Amino acid sequence: MPRPLLHTRCPELAESLPFLRLGEAPTPVRRLPGLGTRSELWIKDESGYGDGGWGGNKVRKLEWLLPEARRRGARTILTVGGLGTNWGLAAARYARETGLGVALGLIDHPVDEHVRAQLERLRASGATLHFLHTRSRLILAAPWLFARHAHGRTLPYYLPAGGSSPLGTLGAVETALELGAQVEAGELPEPAWLVTAVGSGGTAAGLALGLRLAGLRTRVLGVVVNDTLRLDSATLLKLARRSTALLRARGADLDDAGPAPDAIRTETAWLGDGYAHPTTAGDRALARASAQAGLTLERTYTAKALAALLDLDAAGRLDGGPVVFLQTHGPR
Repeated sequence: MPRPLLHTRCPELAESLPFLRLGEAPTPVRRLPGLGTRSELWIKDESGYGDGGWGGNKVRKLEWLLPEARRRGARTILTVGGLGTNWGLAAARYARETGLGVALGLIDHPVDEHVRAQLERLRASGATLHFLHTRSRLILAAPWLFARHAHGRTLPYYLPAGGSSPLGTLGAVETALELGAQVEAGELPEPAWLVTAVGSGGTAAGLALGLRLAGLRTRVLGVVVNDTLRLDSATLLKLARRSTALLRARGADLDDAGPAPDAIRTETAWLGDGYAHPTTAGDRALARASAQAGLTLERTYTAKALAALLDLDAAGRLDGGPVVFLQTHGPR
């Protein structure tokens, strides 16, 4: 398996920052001409990433988080999410392959057929599920969850929602470094924008840092799809800076590697009534992507992100430069 591009960029991290390859890289880039955009539209398709029982960009985070959990001697991962969490399912399936147990604290959100199917996958994943219903009850239950899933004096290794810790964010750094290599190889022009859904913040933050490390001027357009967390551009840039500090603490020789203040732009107008609440604009984008581009999206993240891209492009707010849509949805 090839080593990660972050280790190639910073070889001093190879010993201090363990990595576990879980998918085939790089993920492909291609033109996406069927949607009639004013901007030249491309896609970086993460949907096929992952060699296990689930795919998509969540697997990228686990490539850094799972070996760190093992390095710390953890036997169980404790993480949180909504009832239909793609993150929780990916964590459960890949952690089990490395001998780690998973406990999931779940909170309620609207339920449709996708969520019901996802719940069945979660129940079959081997994870211990705790239905806490609300964010406040989840917070109150946290001490009990840690005690319940401790092994002797060894507490579970906690991962925040979506794996969006400074370490988990490195998964998106790797994605951005891949994109930089693909631009350098002439597979696509340097994009003006890289568009992604923002559910917990780690992907947007990591992309901004990775694009900076890759030497690209590309900016991240983050379409906020979650109203339960603070996800403005300042918060995402702070997470990117924490990831930069982590790399330096592990020995990376970085000069001024942090993203610029304008590296991330966030948009909230496509959120609708809240996390996992479908929107008319999102449903239109989902249907249009399927009919005109053969692209499979889902209603919580990628449909809203593409809806924002299409509307902003039609309004001339993407500057006419090449735009890359990050396809993060990876069902199996």
